[in-house]
Amino acid sequence: MNAVDVNTVVDVFLIGTLAAVWLSAGLLVDGMPAAVTARQLRRRAGLLSALVGAGVTVFAAIPLVVALVPGVSAAPAAALLPGVPALVVLTATLRRLGWVRRGAGAFAAAPLTPVPPALRAAAAHPLLSAPLQITGVAALVGLPIAAGLVDVPGGAATGMLGIAVTVIVVTVAGIGIRAALRHSRLAPLVLAPIGRRDRERAPAGAR
Repeated sequence: MNAVDVNTVVDVFLIGTLAAVWLSAGLLVDGMPAAVTARQLRRRAGLLSALVGAGVTVFAAIPLVVALVPGVSAAPAAALLPGVPALVVLTATLRRLGWVRRGAGAFAAAPLTPVPPALRAAAAHPLLSAPLQITGVAALVGLPIAAGLVDVPGGAATGMLGIAVTVIVVTVAGIGIRAALRHSRLAPLVLAPIGRRDRERAPAGAR
């Protein structure tokens, strides 16, 4: 096996691991609003934090592994695609994930308490779910680059790269719209109990 083959195998392994971790995080965050109890939500938030940490570790390992393997590697270029949404995860998503985890942890004395509407809506916030799912999709799209199927830049590869970018843009739009619609369905439930209490306290002749 020559150096080129070794580089390709290493690149595919690195980006494949990256995609697997972030896709797993995207699937897990999608099920967080469906948690039944506070204990379940807290457990999912903790596992999600661990997956994000693992994803960041893989990002950090890519330049280290590439430096140890002789020859030219495509892994750094492939990691650029998921790198951008991963920055959003580190700057915005982790903070919201911490809120959800602490909110669920407030019910430690009664872990079987149903998830409150406000906490469920927070778990479905677009800034919590969308960046994770987009990072996973972007890492998956980076696999052809790591495998050497797309050579950036150049000739026919430029067309393939354009298709990949189009797929990412459409997917990002779909993920964002889905997350926004899901959150908009859950957000009114937060105010509904307040509205009912206000109506119950209002005088009989009040409008």
